[in-house]
Amino acid sequence: MFNSGLFLFGLADLPDPSSPSLDLGVISIAVMFYGAMVWDPWLIVAQIVCLQCLYYLTLGVFLSFLVGTHVSRMSLVYFFDFATLTSSTLVGWCVIASFLFSAIAGAGYMIYLIERAKKCLDFSATLYIIHLFICLMYGGWPSSVTWWVVNGTGVAVMALLGEYLCIKRERKEIPTRYRSNI
Repeated sequence: MFNSGLFLFGLADLPDPSSPSLDLGVISIAVMFYGAMVWDPWLIVAQIVCLQCLYYLTLGVFLSFLVGTHVSRMSLVYFFDFATLTSSTLVGWCVIASFLFSAIAGAGYMIYLIERAKKCLDFSATLYIIHLFICLMYGGWPSSVTWWVVNGTGVAVMALLGEYLCIKRERKEIPTRYRSNI
């Protein structure tokens, strides 16, 4: 006996809760909390698009504050041209700081968009691979070692900090209305 209302949440193959043979132990509650792991490509694409947009929005804010005060005109060069990521000028250091601060902010976004620690590396790598392709179209192959170091560090920071924050959130105690006196 199956409950057809659970089909909307991907739980159609679970037995009916009113069935006497259902054990309502910890495992079934965990399945109900996280839902069945259904592969939803539209959700994944939406998460990638949202994370990418938030990353570039945050990068733009950091670039406008850190770099915009030192240059006469902001442009997409600071987003996508590998030559701007240099450690030989003050503006280059500001661009590097903007990219690293955006990676930290991206880890914070993953708490709410991705929610699962085991997916953080996948989404971080996807974000930076898409960024690499946009940089390829904009200014060619990034031949600067600094560009590779900054973006590699960004992937690592976003993935590791995102995993840490997601694990910390997953381990939070679920609030309940009633407390037992045991």
